[in-house]
Amino acid sequence: MSSARSAASSQGDGAVLSRAMEAAAEIRGRISNGELKPGDRVPEAKLAESLGISRNTLREAFRTLSQEGLITQVPNRGACVAIPNINTIIDIYRVRRLIECQAVSEALPRHPALAQMRAAVEEALTHREQDDWQSIAGANIRFHQAVFELADSPRLNRLYVQLATELRLAFGLIDDPEYLHAPFLERNLEIVELLEAGNTQEAAAHLKEYLFLAERILLAGYERLDRG
Repeated sequence: MSSARSAASSQGDGAVLSRAMEAAAEIRGRISNGELKPGDRVPEAKLAESLGISRNTLREAFRTLSQEGLITQVPNRGACVAIPNINTIIDIYRVRRLIECQAVSEALPRHPALAQMRAAVEEALTHREQDDWQSIAGANIRFHQAVFELADSPRLNRLYVQLATELRLAFGLIDDPEYLHAPFLERNLEIVELLEAGNTQEAAAHLKEYLFLAERILLAGYERLDRG
């Protein structure tokens, strides 16, 4: 009987953990699409109800998101969406250069991710004609997700989801998506064309320069916020 109770308890704990992981993924998605913004309070009762879970399960999800740097929990004050700092941005771009540039330099010819990169570029160029910079931001994230997929590593793909969500938080503090994304539309196209031609090393060099520029633009935007 004791063994049966232990097994049932284990199954119950596993179900709670599974629901907490699903809730964390949903909250991560809301942050990524801009529904939850940096500094927003995250009321437990309302969010737990909208997700159809208990507050204890939601707190488990919060713990996961706190470890990822997406949620800040303050004792007796509840949870808030994290506000990225300059050190976070520098670290994100350092990791991106390490992974993305190597993924591009070692990309296999006609890798399926190349078609995804091409589609993201064409989507962004279409949105530029419509002056829809928020949609361009989403297309740019999909472009770089495809770059990660060149490495054929499920672990790196999961890492990109976290990095992209943290970047969305950083972008959310600067209310000028055109400033952030306009310099890179043509650069994305150049990288795709180089990869399609098999020039992986040149594409990696372009991407490295690109990511340094992107980091500088974002940090400059943060400095203006501090001065304001």
